Amino acid sequence: MSVTGILGKKIGMTQLFDERGDVHPVTVLKAGPCVITQLKTAAKDGYDAAQIGYVDFVKASKVNKAMTGHFAKSNVPPVRVLKEVELEATKSAEGAETVGVKAGDRVLVDIFTDEKFVDVIGTSKGRGFAGVVRRHAFGGGPKAHGHMFQVQGSIGASSFPSRVFPGQRMPGHMGHDQVTVRNLRIRGIDLEDNLLLVEGAVPGPRDGYVLISKAKAPPRERRGFAGATTLDPLKASKKAAPKKK
Repeated sequence: MSVTGILGKKIGMTQLFDERGDVHPVTVLKAGPCVITQLKTAAKDGYDAAQIGYVDFVKASKVNKAMTGHFAKSNVPPVRVLKEVELEATKSAEGAETVGVKAGDRVLVDIFTDEKFVDVIGTSKGRGFAGVVRRHAFGGGPKAHGHMFQVQGSIGASSFPSRVFPGQRMPGHMGHDQVTVRNLRIRGIDLEDNLLLVEGAVPGPRDGYVLISKAKAPPRERRGFAGATTLDPLKASKKAAPKKK
């Protein structure tokens, strides 16, 4: 058994060039180190999972007695963020299932060495109270003098049904929601500094905590034109043409 995810911290964004000279925007994530603080088992808890914590300096005075006892039970240092991740079965070269993880084990970025894509869960930036133009990308009203451009306008439904339908897009709280971005391609791994470079944007501000896990439904790799399983239309038309006697 091994863990399928790790806690990380968003460092920022940069760009990388591949061997063809194409530029790729990437997000730098400080993936771990993490420590397993508790193991959930199907016999005791009804499911298999591992509770991991991001190793970060925390004063002992900032940890209450309940969490102090929880950390002492697994003999791990106090951590700031706790999350549960799934477990997956791992097999050795002989086909036998390897020994599972235990509380106190470290989780590092090397769990993504053989992976191409990851899923990232984070909390988006809070935007406060926003209007419909910013929150729902409404077009707004006329911009001339005497008009109120960003006002939503009438939401009434006349005499029938004389009410506002549920789910009506209106002004309100924007941002600070849990956002999942799936299938971000891994562009680089730094095992010494526990850095993970993924292509694309990651929700949340800088120094925000994110949960990085192996992609549950990775995309199928695209094949080049006229590959082994690709039909060449020119060759297909020649084969379909009637042969001369």
